[in-house]
Amino acid sequence: MPKGFVTNAHRIDPYKNFKFRLLWDQKVVLGISKVSPLKRTTEVVSHREGGDNSRDHKSPGRTTYEGITLERGITHDATFELWANRIHSSAGDAAMDLVDFRKDVTLEFLNEKGHVAKRYFLFRAWVSEFTALPDLDANANAVAIESMKLELESWERDLGTQEPNEASPVPAGA
Repeated sequence: MPKGFVTNAHRIDPYKNFKFRLLWDQKVVLGISKVSPLKRTTEVVSHREGGDNSRDHKSPGRTTYEGITLERGITHDATFELWANRIHSSAGDAAMDLVDFRKDVTLEFLNEKGHVAKRYFLFRAWVSEFTALPDLDANANAVAIESMKLELESWERDLGTQEPNEASPVPAGA
Protein backbone atom coordinates (compact mmCIF):
# COMPACT_ATOMS: atom_id res chain seq x y z
CA MET A 1 0.00 0.00 0.00
CA PRO A 2 1.43 3.43 -0.93
CA LYS A 3 2.49 5.56 2.03
CA GLY A 4 3.35 8.83 0.34
CA PHE A 5 7.13 8.38 0.42
CA VAL A 6 9.29 6.93 -2.36
CA THR A 7 12.91 7.63 -1.40
CA ASN A 8 12.21 6.83 2.26
CA ALA A 9 9.82 3.91 1.81
CA HIS A 10 10.40 2.91 5.46
CA ARG A 11 8.76 6.12 6.65
CA ILE A 12 5.15 5.89 7.77
CA ASP A 13 4.77 9.18 9.66
CA PRO A 14 3.97 12.41 7.80
CA TYR A 15 6.25 15.42 8.24
CA LYS A 16 5.92 17.55 11.36
CA ASN A 17 5.02 21.24 11.10
CA PHE A 18 7.71 22.71 13.36
CA LYS A 19 10.74 22.80 11.05
CA PHE A 20 10.80 25.51 8.39
CA ARG A 21 12.69 28.58 7.30
CA LEU A 22 11.83 31.70 5.36
CA LEU A 23 14.19 33.51 3.02
CA TRP A 24 14.05 36.92 1.41
CA ASP A 25 16.85 38.85 -0.27
CA GLN A 26 18.55 35.41 -0.52
CA LYS A 27 18.99 35.31 3.30
CA VAL A 28 17.30 33.27 6.01
CA VAL A 29 15.13 35.52 8.18
CA LEU A 30 16.08 34.88 11.78
CA GLY A 31 13.79 33.77 14.56
CA ILE A 32 10.50 33.13 12.77
CA SER A 33 8.48 30.85 15.02
CA LYS A 34 5.16 30.79 13.20
CA VAL A 35 3.89 31.11 9.62
CA SER A 36 0.18 31.04 8.82
CA PRO A 37 -1.03 28.62 6.11
CA LEU A 38 -0.48 29.05 2.39
CA LYS A 39 -3.98 29.22 0.97
CA ARG A 40 -5.52 30.04 -2.37
CA THR A 41 -9.20 30.21 -3.23
CA THR A 42 -10.82 30.00 -6.63
CA GLU A 43 -14.25 31.57 -6.95
CA VAL A 44 -17.03 29.46 -8.39
CA VAL A 45 -18.95 30.84 -11.37
CA SER A 46 -22.41 29.28 -11.65
CA HIS A 47 -24.41 29.39 -14.85
CA ARG A 48 -27.43 27.65 -16.38
CA GLU A 49 -28.33 26.51 -19.86
CA GLY A 50 -31.63 27.54 -21.41
CA GLY A 51 -32.91 23.98 -21.96
CA ASP A 52 -31.48 22.63 -18.69
CA ASN A 53 -32.09 25.34 -16.12
CA SER A 54 -33.05 23.01 -13.27
CA ARG A 55 -29.39 22.63 -12.29
CA ASP A 56 -26.33 24.85 -12.14
CA HIS A 57 -23.15 24.31 -14.11
CA LYS A 58 -20.02 25.43 -12.33
CA SER A 59 -16.72 26.67 -13.65
CA PRO A 60 -13.64 28.25 -12.07
CA GLY A 61 -13.48 32.02 -11.72
CA ARG A 62 -10.88 34.34 -10.20
CA THR A 63 -8.20 32.89 -7.92
CA THR A 64 -6.98 34.84 -4.90
CA TYR A 65 -4.02 34.11 -2.66
CA GLU A 66 -4.41 34.82 1.05
CA GLY A 67 -1.73 36.77 2.81
CA ILE A 68 0.47 35.04 5.37
CA THR A 69 1.32 36.18 8.86
CA LEU A 70 4.84 35.75 10.24
CA GLU A 71 5.66 35.82 13.96
CA ARG A 72 8.95 35.93 15.80
CA GLY A 73 10.31 36.85 19.19
CA ILE A 74 11.52 40.42 19.48
CA THR A 75 15.29 40.92 19.23
CA HIS A 76 17.47 43.75 17.92
CA ASP A 77 17.24 42.42 14.33
CA ALA A 78 15.39 45.16 12.40
CA THR A 79 14.58 43.02 9.33
CA PHE A 80 10.77 43.10 9.81
CA GLU A 81 10.64 46.81 10.58
CA LEU A 82 12.91 47.85 7.70
CA TRP A 83 10.69 46.08 5.16
CA ALA A 84 7.50 47.41 6.76
CA ASN A 85 8.93 50.95 6.61
CA ARG A 86 9.25 50.70 2.83
CA ILE A 87 5.45 50.86 2.68
CA HIS A 88 4.91 53.46 5.38
CA SER A 89 7.29 55.37 7.58
CA SER A 90 6.93 58.34 9.86
CA ALA A 91 8.50 60.47 7.11
CA GLY A 92 5.21 60.29 5.16
CA ASP A 93 4.28 59.44 1.60
CA ALA A 94 7.46 60.88 0.11
CA ALA A 95 9.48 58.17 1.91
CA MET A 96 7.52 55.26 0.41
CA ASP A 97 9.76 52.97 -1.63
CA LEU A 98 7.74 52.35 -4.80
CA VAL A 99 10.58 50.38 -6.39
CA ASP A 100 11.62 47.86 -3.73
CA PHE A 101 8.61 47.42 -1.43
CA ARG A 102 7.81 44.01 -2.99
CA LYS A 103 9.95 40.91 -2.53
CA ASP A 104 9.90 37.35 -3.70
CA VAL A 105 10.02 35.10 -0.65
CA THR A 106 10.95 31.44 -0.31
CA LEU A 107 9.39 29.17 2.30
CA GLU A 108 11.28 25.95 2.93
CA PHE A 109 9.57 23.12 4.78
CA LEU A 110 12.12 20.80 6.43
CA ASN A 111 12.08 17.23 7.66
CA GLU A 112 13.15 16.43 11.22
CA LYS A 113 16.80 16.11 10.17
CA GLY A 114 16.84 19.55 8.53
CA HIS A 115 16.66 18.52 4.85
CA VAL A 116 14.39 20.60 2.60
CA ALA A 117 11.32 18.42 1.97
CA LYS A 118 9.24 21.01 0.10
CA ARG A 119 9.95 24.53 -1.14
CA TYR A 120 7.44 27.21 -2.06
CA PHE A 121 8.06 30.46 -3.92
CA LEU A 122 5.86 33.39 -2.83
CA PHE A 123 5.72 36.09 -5.48
CA ARG A 124 5.55 39.89 -5.19
CA ALA A 125 4.97 39.95 -1.44
CA TRP A 126 4.59 43.21 0.48
CA VAL A 127 3.87 44.14 4.09
CA SER A 128 0.25 45.07 4.81
CA GLU A 129 0.43 44.83 8.63
CA PHE A 130 3.29 45.19 11.09
CA THR A 131 3.04 44.73 14.85
CA ALA A 132 6.16 46.16 16.50
CA LEU A 133 5.13 45.33 20.07
CA PRO A 134 2.49 42.94 21.40
CA ASP A 135 0.21 43.60 24.36
CA LEU A 136 2.53 44.23 27.27
CA ASP A 137 1.54 42.54 30.52
CA ALA A 138 3.68 42.60 33.66
CA ASN A 139 1.77 39.55 34.95
CA ALA A 140 2.42 37.40 31.87
CA ASN A 141 5.11 34.78 31.47
CA ALA A 142 5.62 34.92 27.70
CA VAL A 143 7.99 35.93 24.92
CA ALA A 144 7.29 39.30 23.30
CA ILE A 145 6.30 38.66 19.66
CA GLU A 146 6.50 40.96 16.66
CA SER A 147 4.51 40.07 13.56
CA MET A 148 3.92 41.08 10.00
CA LYS A 149 1.36 40.16 7.38
CA LEU A 150 2.53 39.69 3.82
CA GLU A 151 0.16 40.09 0.90
CA LEU A 152 0.99 37.78 -2.03
CA GLU A 153 0.15 37.90 -5.71
CA SER A 154 0.70 34.16 -6.05
CA TRP A 155 2.74 31.21 -4.85
CA GLU A 156 3.88 27.95 -6.33
CA ARG A 157 5.56 24.81 -5.11
CA ASP A 158 9.06 24.13 -6.43
CA LEU A 159 8.45 20.78 -8.10
CA GLY A 160 12.22 20.42 -8.57
CA THR A 161 12.63 19.86 -4.82
CA GLN A 162 12.86 16.09 -4.43
CA GLU A 163 12.09 13.98 -1.37
CA PRO A 164 15.30 14.07 0.71
CA ASN A 165 17.16 10.86 1.48
CA GLU A 166 16.89 10.60 5.25
CA ALA A 167 20.05 8.44 5.39
CA SER A 168 22.17 11.36 4.15
CA PRO A 169 24.08 13.53 6.66
CA VAL A 170 22.58 16.50 8.45
CA PRO A 171 22.92 19.59 6.21
CA ALA A 172 25.44 22.26 7.27
CA GLY A 173 23.77 25.00 9.29
CA ALA A 174 20.74 22.85 10.16
